[in-house]
Amino acid sequence: MSKSHHDKTHHAKKATGKGDPQCFKGEAGSAKFKLGDRVRVRDLPDIFYTRCQVYTRGAVGTVAAIVYESPAAEDEAWDNTDKPEWFYSVKFMQRELWPDYPDLYANDTVETEFSERWLEKA
Repeated sequence: MSKSHHDKTHHAKKATGKGDPQCFKGEAGSAKFKLGDRVRVRDLPDIFYTRCQVYTRGAVGTVAAIVYESPAAEDEAWDNTDKPEWFYSVKFMQRELWPDYPDLYANDTVETEFSERWLEKA
């Protein structure tokens, strides 16, 4: 754990009066990706909890927004909140995720959010 003792209220105390994820603003350093960058979702191991959908792993999409800074869910689940990351909204063509997607809907997209650790330049 990142805390010297387990304090279940540390996150609430930090966010009081600011909000979450606003309480982490300015803590993640420079964003690695910018709007319009092509990124690939990494296929990292997940032990307990992740917000990275399995069906997106290996897929290539486009950064649609740089959303906020916050601890990644994989860290927060273990009470490690000392290293916030940037979160990105990434847009995928449905065909990138599901190759058998019908031709009739070839322009359909899906947009979802990832912490920076899950992304690499495509």
